[in-house]
Amino acid sequence: MSNALSFYEQVVALEREGTAFVLVVLTEALGSTPQDTGAKMLVTKAGLHTGTVGGGKVEAKAIAFAQEMLAGAGATPRSVTWTLKTDVGMTCGGSVKLYFEPQAAGGHGAAWPIWIFGAGHVVQALVPVLAPLDCAITVVDPRREWLDRLPRARNLRFIQSDEPKELVPTMPDGAFLLCLTKGHASDRPVLQRALAERHFPFIGVIGSDAKAEVLRREMIADGLPAERARQFHCPVGLPFGSNDPREIAISITAQLLTERDVLQAGKNPKIQNSKGQTDPNS
Repeated sequence: MSNALSFYEQVVALEREGTAFVLVVLTEALGSTPQDTGAKMLVTKAGLHTGTVGGGKVEAKAIAFAQEMLAGAGATPRSVTWTLKTDVGMTCGGSVKLYFEPQAAGGHGAAWPIWIFGAGHVVQALVPVLAPLDCAITVVDPRREWLDRLPRARNLRFIQSDEPKELVPTMPDGAFLLCLTKGHASDRPVLQRALAERHFPFIGVIGSDAKAEVLRREMIADGLPAERARQFHCPVGLPFGSNDPREIAISITAQLLTERDVLQAGKNPKIQNSKGQTDPNS
């Protein structure tokens, strides 16, 4: 996240990405403390995201406390008071009172996260179709010239990376993942890591049935359980249209929307269908 964004702009960005975080505010500082009342920071599962409540041992303890909240289920806001000498292990006197407010992944205000690996012709056609939707699009590619060709949109960001697979651990839990790179050799490392280490609600790979079989064989040979090796869609997209990138983009978008609605219906059995009717089986 760019430090050019203000603190509250970064709060909004994390919410739109669907990333879980904890807002930590120093609500009271007594005696000799490393920061003043009102200091704040944002903590994600990866650690300190931005801000500070004093640095050193008190901040390290606060970060660990916030990460414990993120690791738990149904965490609610909490206030804690720590004496710096006895609770934190600092030599200076004084005490701090901290307020911890967790925001769950995909919580209120979070946009639908879609991560696209690749920026070639299909992605160039796909981004303009997705951009008007309430989603947060991230495009990853090592080729700057292809990233620069993408249309700019408020909900689009791109990441130039020579090792795209290294970004898989940073993705939000609810992300829809698309492997649309220039070929099998660049799709597979991302796919293998996503299936081995994460459980995303949707993973799609551009290609053919034959490519899917090769990918499955190779990933199983590298230790991926056979059941996990089946849990991706290839060819991605609904079976209509031609091989024109614009038609492929529409078929992919249609599948993403279908899978999103199935996921949402599972979370809320009374969700309305596309005709505005309540499911009679709910």
